[in-house]
Amino acid sequence: MAQKTIKVEGMTCGHCKSAVEGALNELDGITSANVDLEADKVDVEYDDQKVTESSMVEAIEDQGYDVK
Repeated sequence: MAQKTIKVEGMTCGHCKSAVEGALNELDGITSANVDLEADKVDVEYDDQKVTESSMVEAIEDQGYDVK
């Protein structure tokens, strides 16, 4: 298992949190995704054999948020 913290701009509410966590959790290989709205980040635990950092970034950006 690997862990990564991704900085995300534009998340302000519970809907934002749900959208980002939901998009990441749909990816095969994601064990957990936890958004911290105050810190503008999401902590992801994942199987690096199944999912790439670029696919995680793409999933977040597809929801309308900017990855720093």
